[in-house]
Amino acid sequence: MITGNWNGKINKKKVELKIIQKGDSLMGTSYYYESPTNYRRYSIKGYFDPKTNAAVWWDDQLVEDKTGKSILSSPGKIPYLSSADFNCPGSDKMYLDGTAALKNERNNIKGPVNLEKTNNILFNDEWDFIIDNYTAGANDPYIIDSVSSIAYTPIHSSPEKVRPDIETMELPIKPIEEVKNNNTKPATSLIVKKKSETTPSIEEKFVKRDKIIATEIPIRGDSIELRFYDNAEIDGDSISLFLNNRMLFEHIFLKATPYTIKLPVSELKEINELVMVAENLGSIPPNTSYMLAIVDNKRYEAMLKSTEETSAVIKLVKK
Repeated sequence: MITGNWNGKINKKKVELKIIQKGDSLMGTSYYYESPTNYRRYSIKGYFDPKTNAAVWWDDQLVEDKTGKSILSSPGKIPYLSSADFNCPGSDKMYLDGTAALKNERNNIKGPVNLEKTNNILFNDEWDFIIDNYTAGANDPYIIDSVSSIAYTPIHSSPEKVRPDIETMELPIKPIEEVKNNNTKPATSLIVKKKSETTPSIEEKFVKRDKIIATEIPIRGDSIELRFYDNAEIDGDSISLFLNNRMLFEHIFLKATPYTIKLPVSELKEINELVMVAENLGSIPPNTSYMLAIVDNKRYEAMLKSTEETSAVIKLVKK
């Protein structure tokens, strides 16, 4: 499986690559780095031919620049287009070997590509959830597209671009355990930006609003599927979803067609709280959603309502 974390060098420059396969397409992110605090991050796009095991991807957009003011050791200044063969010489060894060219000049070869698939990563980001749970339901195109909409948003981290009235606080969160073993990742944090009262962040809305239990759903089997619809006239309702205090998805626009997510049951706790937070109230308040849950071929329905004071909670309980 080409989906996973890859580490090595592209044109003799240190790279950590996260590749996600969606059909014949590839997406993910590339980190060109000198150290964990000196790197450039690009979103990547590409394609994969499973018949020939040929993979092609390119650095699409610069998402994050953490290189500081150093000129001599500034990795990732040049975006590349890489072509490589996906080969597996042993059961526990997987490699991508090929060449890298300038992004806009495919015939202008600059150097070799030598990457090895690994479980040891230096950089954590939004794609980790997809990679860790790829074989347990996270390969769903809806989930991949939702993560890509977040991961491809440029991060402006230079001090001059940060508003002076914004502060941050960290809320510790216990991460979702990995599917394939009992190891867990280091604790992560939910960053809550304190903005002015008129423009609270989604995380602030989640923390401050009262949480009202709307329904309880028993869960079993391999995975559960949740479909969210606008419950009334399509009026621009937008929501975010938090699972056990951790943001899953944001900017979900409710429509007549469902927004679908799948959650692997093995990754869930005995008792879980899925919280629907209204980002806005649409043109017809309050923000209302019709949710259809499919669990082990059984269907459960719920009407969810979220306002500026409350958020709707769906309890997912293992039976």
